[in-house]
Amino acid sequence: MTALPNAGAGALMQEVAAAVVENRAWLSELDGQIGDGDHGFNMAKGFGRAAERIGAADTLDSALNTLSEVLIGEIGGSMGPLYGMMFSDMADAVAGAEAIDAQTFGRMLHAGLDGVRAIGSADVGDKTLLDTLVPSVAAYDAALAQGGGFADALTAMTAAAETGRDSTRDMVARIGRASRLGDRSRGVLDPGATSCCLILVTLADGVARRLDG
Repeated sequence: MTALPNAGAGALMQEVAAAVVENRAWLSELDGQIGDGDHGFNMAKGFGRAAERIGAADTLDSALNTLSEVLIGEIGGSMGPLYGMMFSDMADAVAGAEAIDAQTFGRMLHAGLDGVRAIGSADVGDKTLLDTLVPSVAAYDAALAQGGGFADALTAMTAAAETGRDSTRDMVARIGRASRLGDRSRGVLDPGATSCCLILVTLADGVARRLDG
């Protein structure tokens, strides 16, 4: 398969939510070392609530909108609204599509990235989720530009997400609460970059499995 039906693709976000809930303690442990320690638990609360409201037949854009509404309206902290806006923009990019193919998925990724960039002033190297998201989108684009198929682009995105996440370990935070620590923020994975990697990798895996039939 080179595409998957949009109807029913909302189940992808249920899988993403399950991964976030499963890793909530790890994400909060990371956050506890350079932040206030609630990232994983806040994310799990939001994603868990959203998953309960996503139906098996929902489209991907419907599921993304549900997740966005919960994260923005019901979850505290800085990451809830940030991810909420990212998912809202991603939903807009795939709304009305009958199928999710490589190009549609790429538009969705770019919309999410543009949404995150529009909210704050962070950039690659600042030890944030952008250190995962930016190279992931770039790797996805590059794989398609080089003649790869949908599955190839997803594989490239996954590898870039993991590399981007890991790159934050040696960075000094320049944005947010962690920036107050200065050099003491070095040596720890950024929680936002880590949760972003988890979201992207789980999403890519879910799409790839469906493409395989």
